[in-house]
Amino acid sequence: MPDRRHEHPFLPYRPARPSTDDALRRGEDFYRRLDERRSVRWFSPDPVPQRAIELAVQAANTAPSGAHFQPWTFAATDDPVLKRQVRAAAEEEERRFYHERDAPEWHAALGRLETDEHKEFLESAAWLVVAFAQKSTPRPDGSLRKNYYVNESVGIACGLFIAALHEMGLATLTHTPNPMAFLTELFGRPATERPYILFPVGYPADDCEVPDLRRKPLAEALVVVRT
Repeated sequence: MPDRRHEHPFLPYRPARPSTDDALRRGEDFYRRLDERRSVRWFSPDPVPQRAIELAVQAANTAPSGAHFQPWTFAATDDPVLKRQVRAAAEEEERRFYHERDAPEWHAALGRLETDEHKEFLESAAWLVVAFAQKSTPRPDGSLRKNYYVNESVGIACGLFIAALHEMGLATLTHTPNPMAFLTELFGRPATERPYILFPVGYPADDCEVPDLRRKPLAEALVVVRT
């Protein structure tokens, strides 16, 4: 068999293997920490350093992706004018959803969360971060490279982004106004990208409240199958 290591370079991977007890303790600690996470709609005006956003995106960049093409871009702003523009455009779409679209089941499902077309958090949060999915990626010669498993790849990256924010004491919300094409224009992204999730990011307000919801128990989420 020909030696093709020069074509497909690989590196040794020897991560430290903890003892079973230590591994389970780490897993328990990680779960307990994430179990404290909640989606937030009321944010403090306190500033958040740009480095926190950078670290969260670096964590997102560790996500697996189709063919390791990493088909995502995170566009961030703390500019008050741009945040105001985002809020105005999002609320316009939300008014259509809540008052014009015939989606009674979806409206009913959201009713317990007490959400409406007013999205103050898009201005009050210290940062707005938009995850864009790259349907294709331009090459230096101007041609386009097709990306694979884009939704799955970007979804995993966004999950790690959320976990990293929580680890730093920050809160966020997965906001997806529909349609979201206005974000492509406002953030100056190319037509090869589409908005995936809009994240307001900041510290929870002192008077922040969240819905009293339960998480799915393990017995409903995990099925162990053996032959």
